[in-house]
Amino acid sequence: MKNLIKKNTLYSLVVICLAFNFSVAQTPDKMDWWKDAKFGMFMHWGLYSQTAGYWDGHKAKGNEHFMIHEKISLKEYATIADDFNPVNFNAEKWVLTAKAAGMKYIIITSKHHDGFAMFNSPSNDYNIKERTPYAKDPMKELVDACHKHDMKFGFYYSLGRDWEDPDVATNWPHKGGRSNLVDYPDEDIKVFSRYFERKVKPQIKELLTQYGKIDVIWFDTPELISPDESKELRELILNIQPDCIINSRIKHGFGDYEVKEQKISENLEVEPWEACITMGKNWGYIEYDTIYKSSELMTRQLLEIVSKGGNLLLNNGPTGKGEITNLAQERLAQIGEWMKQNSEGVYGSKPWKVQGERLIKIQKSIKKANLSEEENLMKDNANDATSKDVFPEVRFTSKAGAVYAYVCSATENEVLIKSLSTKNERQIKSVTRLDTSEKVKWNQTDAGLVLNIPNYSENEIPITGFKIEF
Repeated sequence: MKNLIKKNTLYSLVVICLAFNFSVAQTPDKMDWWKDAKFGMFMHWGLYSQTAGYWDGHKAKGNEHFMIHEKISLKEYATIADDFNPVNFNAEKWVLTAKAAGMKYIIITSKHHDGFAMFNSPSNDYNIKERTPYAKDPMKELVDACHKHDMKFGFYYSLGRDWEDPDVATNWPHKGGRSNLVDYPDEDIKVFSRYFERKVKPQIKELLTQYGKIDVIWFDTPELISPDESKELRELILNIQPDCIINSRIKHGFGDYEVKEQKISENLEVEPWEACITMGKNWGYIEYDTIYKSSELMTRQLLEIVSKGGNLLLNNGPTGKGEITNLAQERLAQIGEWMKQNSEGVYGSKPWKVQGERLIKIQKSIKKANLSEEENLMKDNANDATSKDVFPEVRFTSKAGAVYAYVCSATENEVLIKSLSTKNERQIKSVTRLDTSEKVKWNQTDAGLVLNIPNYSENEIPITGFKIEF
């Protein structure tokens, strides 16, 4: 009898454990949507957008950071708000533009380094609602439009740089290197914790309680925040919105994913990561910044990032009137057309065992980025470490047992993909072109998989996606 009781008890425990493990396995992780999304829109918008790259009749040094580079006092810089009136801001248009481009989430600057809040901040009146003739909260409209159109939403927040607050010291690239030394010249009397209590915590609470569900808090420039403060900040966020994702710039290992700014990881990354990259040279709107990456180059960058396990957060800077520039809209529309036909191997995909392959044996011609001579000047941008070269290559992803091969910028009508040879991979059953959904002719040999590549019109992005089943 005792043995039977023991056996029944043991059986019950096994059933309970199995049931528990099953329930845990079935519980969605808050990062799941983010890992599947792959593509988001970054937006830098603030008082600096109003000046459009100029100050006092000349091109401003430091672009959107010109307040400290031009050594402008807070009182003088704040006068920009007197004219800041984004009457053409249309939240729904912004969201639909991102959605049409194939983007799945939007991150926007709620407060940049200048300390000016682009939202209604009851705790600090240095904000768009209190200081500008616009006198409204554009973030409310933007979040509502995102919720309406099933677009995930996040707030950017400059954490360790704030040129309005007297207690924000910095230590990059040297002591005081990114501080407001015009108004607050003595770095030694600044106490970060005072700023943390007075401004950071109240404003983060506002961002998480005034707008409904917020999917991401995207911190920037943590600078001198302490480990305890990073921990406290994470707990504050998750106590209000437990499903909110936090990037690594909360600092001290308390983020949910890693950020790579203006660069792409060289290799596959196992942990979640995101590359934030500009379309042009600058983050904020600069009137004379009219040299943007080509749609082909940006699509290639997206595929490279996804093949290595990351997300692309592609930046544009709206104007002081609240408009996405025509050039940005044009590029985004072109990428969107390509995504409509080829994104099956992007969303929800995982990296394959091979991330990419150069097509150099058959492809003898290597061109430069599909960029004009003027556009190649982007190479001089010291802050953008991404390659501007375009060459024939394949980018690989995988999903649901299939491998997706994206043939990029081919210069011949036939390519040989060595990674899919009979020596390296199983026998192929079928190959389908994503843009036409048609089965295509192919030949798999010891040398590789041979595929025919279509001719492209002038306005098409010369990248073709193939679904390969074994």
